[in-house]
Amino acid sequence: LTQILSHRSNAPIGDPGPPPDGGLKAWTQAIMGHLVIFNTWGMISAFSVFQAYYTTELGLEPSAVSWIGSMQMFGHFFLGMLSGRALDGGLFYWVVWPGVLLVSLSMFMTSLCHEYWQFFLAQGIMYGLGSGLQFAPATGLVYTYFSSNKVVAIAIMAAGSGTGGLVYPTILRQLLPKLGFAWTTRICAFLMLAVGSVYCSLLKPPPYTLYVVGIFLACLGQFFSFFYIGSYALDVVGVSYSTSVNILMLMNGVGVLGRIVPGFIADQYFGGMNVMIPFVFASAIVLYCWTAVKSTVGLYIFAAVYGFASAGFQGLFPSNLGSLTKDLSKVGTRSGMGFSFAGVAVLVGPPVAGALVQNRGYVAAQVWAASMIALGGVVLVLARLKLTGLVVRVR
Repeated sequence: LTQILSHRSNAPIGDPGPPPDGGLKAWTQAIMGHLVIFNTWGMISAFSVFQAYYTTELGLEPSAVSWIGSMQMFGHFFLGMLSGRALDGGLFYWVVWPGVLLVSLSMFMTSLCHEYWQFFLAQGIMYGLGSGLQFAPATGLVYTYFSSNKVVAIAIMAAGSGTGGLVYPTILRQLLPKLGFAWTTRICAFLMLAVGSVYCSLLKPPPYTLYVVGIFLACLGQFFSFFYIGSYALDVVGVSYSTSVNILMLMNGVGVLGRIVPGFIADQYFGGMNVMIPFVFASAIVLYCWTAVKSTVGLYIFAAVYGFASAGFQGLFPSNLGSLTKDLSKVGTRSGMGFSFAGVAVLVGPPVAGALVQNRGYVAAQVWAASMIALGGVVLVLARLKLTGLVVRVR
């Protein structure tokens, strides 16, 4: 235990080492990849059932109906130029989960369609988008788990088209006469959602994805206080306008040391992730405590402590983002993608908090912001454990 707690490695923190090329974890990824293809190309393989139904029951032109299936296939492959890039950028879950939701929603919407243009939009374009968001990232992810067994692994994954091509036509054939088109299609949509939930839970992308999710959640709540501490000081504590500005200046001023000191400690002693995570939880705790601040002195103390704690996070997360990418040719892309999601979080966070202030009061907004930061901290801990396990002191 002493060796584990005192170990300090100079090995790259983001180096995943060689692929397992077998074993439970690697083959699980291949099987989950099989389910991805089952959920995407498997339904495309069953399109002949829809082709026949639309032409015979709805009286649509065969050529026009074929465009629906062709659009599904086009989206499945063409969108890979973007979704595959997202895997390289560490954003696996950010594209695969929306893909699962889109293909399921596509079939739900198809069950409501009556006109050709509705079928084309719902089953053609929407399904193609959802399928394309999943196919390339899942294929690339499975590929990273193997070296000598890559071909077999990808073949197992690709076999999902055959499995889906058996299951979905069977469901359609058996249920269409009994339940009708609408509910048969909805049952397929529910099945897609269930299967998608399974493989999204068991496919394991690199730690970068967890890190970006954690940063997104933490950034949702981090900047609420910087926007509203002045208003809080005026509305709740009752200080003068000049004093409210002084409090904001104090919060910003301590951020100078709050960025430099943790960075020095991280470089010299504990490593960036190990230093940043405590600052994330400290920010959440101080924000929770803000709900009890009702005096000018208390507000000054809050501003100083929170300013330092939040600055520790803000100063360290960009460097950690870059350190997770050991391929220097991808540093710009992956850092940019990470910053873009942080940008979305800071775009959405303060307005959400403002809406809570307006409708529920400051306490609701403070608790929401603190909870988002704390949840982000939990996800960052998971990313940290995925990187180096229980070894504590790793640079």
